[in-house]
Amino acid sequence: MVATAIALALGTGCGATSAGTTNAPAGAANAPAGAANAPAGALPRFAVVRHIRRPLDLAGPLAGRPLVVAAHGRLLTLVASGRMSVFASAYDRPGNAEPYIAAPAPGHAGCSFGTDTVYVLRLYGGRGVVAVRRHGPVRRFARLTTPGLINGIAFDESGGFGHRLLVTINDGAHTTVDAIDCHGVVTTVTRTAPRIEGGILVAVAPFGAYAGDLIAPDEKSGRIYAITPSGRTHLVVSSGLSFGQDIGVESEVQIPDQQHYTVLGADRRNPGNRHPGDDALLAIGSATLRGAGVRPFDLLVGTEGGARLVDVSCRVMSCHAREVAAGPSPAHLEGHLAVTPR
Repeated sequence: MVATAIALALGTGCGATSAGTTNAPAGAANAPAGAANAPAGALPRFAVVRHIRRPLDLAGPLAGRPLVVAAHGRLLTLVASGRMSVFASAYDRPGNAEPYIAAPAPGHAGCSFGTDTVYVLRLYGGRGVVAVRRHGPVRRFARLTTPGLINGIAFDESGGFGHRLLVTINDGAHTTVDAIDCHGVVTTVTRTAPRIEGGILVAVAPFGAYAGDLIAPDEKSGRIYAITPSGRTHLVVSSGLSFGQDIGVESEVQIPDQQHYTVLGADRRNPGNRHPGDDALLAIGSATLRGAGVRPFDLLVGTEGGARLVDVSCRVMSCHAREVAAGPSPAHLEGHLAVTPR
């Protein structure tokens, strides 16, 4: 039954320069006055399709189209049939930390990061990034020395950052963005980006003026930023949804130019939180998103609290955000959203 639910979900339509952030108090739930969003009851649903213990993040699809799921300190593969298996038994990182993951796209340009390899944040015991090959060992890939919380990871598939792996490190009101080449050499892009966190990505064209930039959310302010390869930061848009610690925008994916796909998200249980989570994978299909007006190359952004989905559409110099789907109210979204094709 679980596999059938996943298979059905995967196979059906189931800009000013920033000067910093304005943070809401931890736990606050605020929404900008006049935000044009439909009542949650009128929106399509970002719905539970499978329960899984402590899902944290999603990466891929890899060659052959499986996704990789980080859950309960392990890495798992998920295929369209709903079958899950261990990605690499050598990787085991239990605990409550948030070691987000990223994988190069099949055919990744530039220096090779390997195939069937996932890159994982290492938050303690030698901070940095580890590389995990499918059914292979875990190896230290890069060491990060900048102080702060390592809280974001993404590959540059556009090329503006040299097709490197990008990592964000937050220290109070500012964030450092480091770029890492395939040999593990670390170069700092900026140390003065605003506070950002979560499922960051590099936008591919067309995405208005921000194609090729690192697009990153800030849950505390509800803002979505673009960081250029030269290190400048621009405000793309404000989400228009509630914001605050464990509430605001967290997870991102760029919609592909494909007819049939499914967007998945990791809804992790967090007891005692206002949004305690479901320990589940959430899914919404392409037909549903198209019906809500989502177009190829739009950015889909989910809130950590309640898994509400915002569509960010950028044309030339103008970007607009509007809510297009509602998640389960208890949902606690983490890491990246992921798209899997049919």
